[in-house]
Amino acid sequence: MSDIDLKWRVEEACHNAWPATRQVLLHGWVLRMSGGHTKRTNSVNPLRWERREADRIIPEAGALYASLGRKLFFRLPDMAAEIDSRLEALGYAFVDDVTTLVADFSALRGGPEGVELASAPDAAWLATFQAGGNHSEANLAIYRRMLETIVPPRRFASIRQDGQVCAHAYGVIHDGLLVLESVGTAPQFRQKGFGRAVVSSLMHWARHEGAEAACLQVVTDNLPARALYERLGFTRDLYHYHYRIAP
Repeated sequence: MSDIDLKWRVEEACHNAWPATRQVLLHGWVLRMSGGHTKRTNSVNPLRWERREADRIIPEAGALYASLGRKLFFRLPDMAAEIDSRLEALGYAFVDDVTTLVADFSALRGGPEGVELASAPDAAWLATFQAGGNHSEANLAIYRRMLETIVPPRRFASIRQDGQVCAHAYGVIHDGLLVLESVGTAPQFRQKGFGRAVVSSLMHWARHEGAEAACLQVVTDNLPARALYERLGFTRDLYHYHYRIAP
């Protein structure tokens, strides 16, 4: 498989692992409109094939987002950033360089112990996620609706002590790829290997289910997270994306 085919395969898998609860297809772009604070599900994203030029998509997307009272974000992967210079000239701000990493399963060793896998998150899982990101109740409700719309096989991993979730993550398998999302560890339980354990457990599950590789997306300058993922075999830097935000 060529690099460009793999890049778009990963894009598709990541969209399905972090789905928007509302979206519109327009001129070769998908306009995601979930509400809340997450840019991925509230941005204009390119599709692989023919995309309409900047002079069409920018004003028409802007009108749709304005009708919902929302700011316009474009999410631009490296392989589909042809309107980036036009957005820059219009004053759209550059935000968040994000790296897409890929790993095969060759670095996996014995499965970690003490990790629970479930088909849906429970209240304790969600409480630790909420506290870790300081999410409001409204944003947590949007996140829960997003999780409920995931269609492909998924598992929610956690490590618990005295009923409290210490570390969490979830994974979704699409087209032979495991997508890892929402990896986090409660502050008082960091530096104990719990984050590595929940990710490793999802990779073992996915390999058992026939997945070929795993992928994830991480803010490029988040060096602690990247170090964790590198130890798990995420050494292939496949592509980057960034956002352009309307002035």
